[in-house]
Amino acid sequence: MRGDAAAGPGTRAAAARAVLWLLVAVLAARQVAVVLRRQPGERLTDFETWTGATGVLHMAGSLYDPGRFTGTPFAGLVLKPLTASAEEALGVVWTFGSLLLVVALGFVAARALPAPLGRRTAFLAAPLAITLLMVSLPVRNTLFLGQTSILPVLLVLLACFVARGERLPGVLAGIAAAFQPAVLLFAALFWLTGRRRAAATGGATFAACTALAWAVMPRDSWTYWVHHLAGAGLGERPDSLANQSLHGALLRFGLQGPLEIALFLALAAAVTFLGLRRAVRYARDGQLLLAVAVTGCVAVAVSPTAWQHQLLWVLLAVVGRVGTRASDRLVWPAVVVLVLTLPGKMLLPNVGVLLPVRDNVLLIAALGAACAAPFLSRTSPYWARPVPTDHARPVEPRFAWVPLLPFWRRVLSRPNLLLELLLIRVVYSAYAKVRLAATAGRPTAEEHGRQIHAAERWLHIDIEHWANHTVVGVPWLRDFFDYYYSTFHFIVPLTILGVLYVRRPSDYRWVRSSIGFATILALFGFWLYPLAPPRLMPGLGFIDTVHGVQDLDSPDFGALTTVTNQYAAMPSLHFGWSLWCGVVILLLAPKAWMKVLGMLHPLFTVSTIVATGNHWVLDAVGGAAVVAAGFGLTYVLCGPRLLRSGAEAGDPPRREPASAAGPPAPERAEPAGSKA
Repeated sequence: MRGDAAAGPGTRAAAARAVLWLLVAVLAARQVAVVLRRQPGERLTDFETWTGATGVLHMAGSLYDPGRFTGTPFAGLVLKPLTASAEEALGVVWTFGSLLLVVALGFVAARALPAPLGRRTAFLAAPLAITLLMVSLPVRNTLFLGQTSILPVLLVLLACFVARGERLPGVLAGIAAAFQPAVLLFAALFWLTGRRRAAATGGATFAACTALAWAVMPRDSWTYWVHHLAGAGLGERPDSLANQSLHGALLRFGLQGPLEIALFLALAAAVTFLGLRRAVRYARDGQLLLAVAVTGCVAVAVSPTAWQHQLLWVLLAVVGRVGTRASDRLVWPAVVVLVLTLPGKMLLPNVGVLLPVRDNVLLIAALGAACAAPFLSRTSPYWARPVPTDHARPVEPRFAWVPLLPFWRRVLSRPNLLLELLLIRVVYSAYAKVRLAATAGRPTAEEHGRQIHAAERWLHIDIEHWANHTVVGVPWLRDFFDYYYSTFHFIVPLTILGVLYVRRPSDYRWVRSSIGFATILALFGFWLYPLAPPRLMPGLGFIDTVHGVQDLDSPDFGALTTVTNQYAAMPSLHFGWSLWCGVVILLLAPKAWMKVLGMLHPLFTVSTIVATGNHWVLDAVGGAAVVAAGFGLTYVLCGPRLLRSGAEAGDPPRREPASAAGPPAPERAEPAGSKA
């Protein structure tokens, strides 16, 4: 199999691999640059508090007295000799060494993927694994702090996939557990999978390392193992968001004392039982890397403290295969990658009912991998041949002069709802961050405002001042426009997307892509042309009906300028999104009155943004331009909106994988051209 992969998977795969290796190099160079740019005391903060001139490893007395060292006594014993090295050089060497450990971890993980592998998968596995490791929160956190948490993961993988025999794997796993005690669960995995000698050797090695630390540092060992109950309570507060273990979650829910301890022990026992049983099943199925990931996720959940840099085990669970349909295969990997690479506040909004999920999202991912995710076995008929995705064949293009670049085929079925919601949230969070950062300051924005005002006067379309003051003089109309501006901007697009997701899935994909392209294009306008809206232009006499009176003579006027970029006015996405809504309703609504009602939304919106002083007329023109470009890009990349299903085009019916009792074929979605 690997020989076939080496024979060459194709030009595209070779180009993708080169791009991935280039990305790995860029990420590694960036990390080293971050270390070199920061001043001592601001880089490798944990590492310098251990080994620096005033670090705890230099000082007499207990390692744990200052409260800055959270590792095991054995880790302190291993790190102690490093205090004699030059501090400046040591930070750089430590960073390079950590990056090498990440690269080694990626190679070992790629080698451990369960067979059979496609040639392209085998060819791209190593650079893709290293790239995911580089961008993951645990690795970034480890490199920033200067922690040692990559080493136990690598030692376990070496024990399971590289080391020969029984003794050496046990020694490696035991040393890993001496650095991170919860890793001792891998001795149990060895034992339950029939590797009794490796399990015994791992336990003996852990005991020997711990005993050595007791002999050299008895006071520190007593403090760590007895006083702090294997490190619980060291470092940050155990109820802080950084502690993504069951113990930390229970404390955040307000449980304390004996009740919390009893509940934690009961839950930990249940998770250990279920997780290890699943891990043994996957190991016997030939998915040893998945078994290692599941065991590591159990260790994360049941450890008294599981800090962010210790959660690398969860990323390894990306190798599990979930779903019988080809269209569902990317859902689990995408969820794991998103959770392990983005902060919780980007994944979920700041809504009260979602806060418990957002605050414990890493723990939930670990528990899902350990106890709940329905990973397929290699004996399943869907392991290698999932139910194929139902694609549509496009009709002939309407505009022969437009060159089409169909990068992806149109899918008739609806996408996975969980993944879709996550991606929409992530894209919007990224949009909000870029929009907030895209500002060149008040003078530039006001100068651009004067340019737009002058252009509108030359074009005789400068109606903003007249509309603004007219509306202010009619209280009910002012209230209507203020309410419309604040409410319908998000409600209408989300409603349209929700209805299309349920009723017209193929059209949902098409319109979702178009609004995504339009929004991305708008970001370039915000970045390249920061523009003060009429309400923030001094000397022109506009009245801000939505946000209230603002002192334009004050250097720090406008409280909202600290929350969002008030100069992201060109193009107007208020009008752009409303126009997108109107066009979509015009194209897809089955009734004429629906089409008319849909076109009223952009009319009301453009009247609102002008009358409230939030946009210039030319901002609306810019919004229309990016929406037109969004539809155009979608047409070029996806083809025409109207489609034919494969059956309508005369294609032979697809075949399910052979199975004695396989699930029924999925229902075919309604053709895109039919009525809702």
